[in-house]
Amino acid sequence: MSLTVHLPEDLARRVTEVAEARHVSPEQVAIESIEAQLPARRRLSFSGIGSSGSARGGAEADELIAEHFAGKTASDV
Repeated sequence: MSLTVHLPEDLARRVTEVAEARHVSPEQVAIESIEAQLPARRRLSFSGIGSSGSARGGAEADELIAEHFAGKTASDV
């Protein structure tokens, strides 16, 4: 994705100076600076954790849930 940002001259000069000192492009300095200020991407802890080891699949989800919660009260959960 491409994004055009207009910086004040002073800030653009500082970005250029840092880029030259680090021997990288001004774009790289801008990317790293922006990334450092943005909140980290939230990853779902259960996403992509692999096989459950069970041959039962999503088609039986209601049954699996019912079995798991059978005989439990709200305070047990």
